[in-house]
Amino acid sequence: MTFKAFAAALGALVVSGAVQAADMGDVGTPIRLSLNNWTGQHLSTYIAGGMLEEAGYTVEYVKADPNEMFEDIAEGNVHAAMEVWTTSRPKPYFDALEAGGVVEIGDMGLDARNGVVFPPYVAQMCPGLPNWEALRDCAGIFSKDGKGKRGIYLAYPESWGSPGADRILALGLPFDVVAADSEAAMIEAFQEAYREKRPIISTFWAPHWAMSSYALQFVRLPKPEPACYTDPAWGPNPNATGDCDFARGEVKKAAWKDFAARWPAAYEILENFQLSIWDQQPLIGLVDARGESPQGAARGWLAVNRAKWMPVVEEATGKGRS
Repeated sequence: MTFKAFAAALGALVVSGAVQAADMGDVGTPIRLSLNNWTGQHLSTYIAGGMLEEAGYTVEYVKADPNEMFEDIAEGNVHAAMEVWTTSRPKPYFDALEAGGVVEIGDMGLDARNGVVFPPYVAQMCPGLPNWEALRDCAGIFSKDGKGKRGIYLAYPESWGSPGADRILALGLPFDVVAADSEAAMIEAFQEAYREKRPIISTFWAPHWAMSSYALQFVRLPKPEPACYTDPAWGPNPNATGDCDFARGEVKKAAWKDFAARWPAAYEILENFQLSIWDQQPLIGLVDARGESPQGAARGWLAVNRAKWMPVVEEATGKGRS
């Protein structure tokens, strides 16, 4: 092959690759991202949306009930969701995947954990913590006046599902479950308990700034195994399933089945977008503790961390290729 022919072939290859990389799809139609009712998910979503906007897309943010979200995605009313916690609501998610209207587009990169938590000073009031068996004997300290026989267990908002409460009940512990109204209400309950050095026990999760700010500790529940969820004979309660700790699951991203065909570059951006707990946790603190808006915190992160995320946009759109 002559040099001239080689150069022509190489040029054609570069042009072909650039066209493929820059396939933006239907840029005239906004991409609708779901907003669920917790701060971390808002931050992940606004950061993802900022990346899509940088690529040249229009983004709309849609408040979505987590219990109905996957139906909305399957119908194309919402196009993608960041932070699908597989430990909190696995059945609706996996049902949607099996039905085919929703596709999984990778892991968020968050080292996430759900669990039952308590402040460190409570260990002195309830000898035996963090082992879960201690809660049988000291549940009364978690009652409203601290003198009752049954404690109060603070669960996730009802729209999130209540896996922590399910475990408390499955273990036969003497607690009455009260669902929090919101994430903000859970934080307020921790703040009030700390001020009064009052016992409190709750379902909670990491990453979250409150885990470190309040030095929250996880209760040590029976180690989870598959049989825990299917066989009542497994575990300490022979009459119930779910009498074990949370399985450590992944935080996924999900999208409408036609997303990749409609917005190829956007799909690639979301597929490769990840956020570490070290990036997200301080942002949650800015919002919940210092009053920053999620949009403002996300914009600030995007502004100072272009080296982390811009290569993902450039690779998907071809802007960074030569």
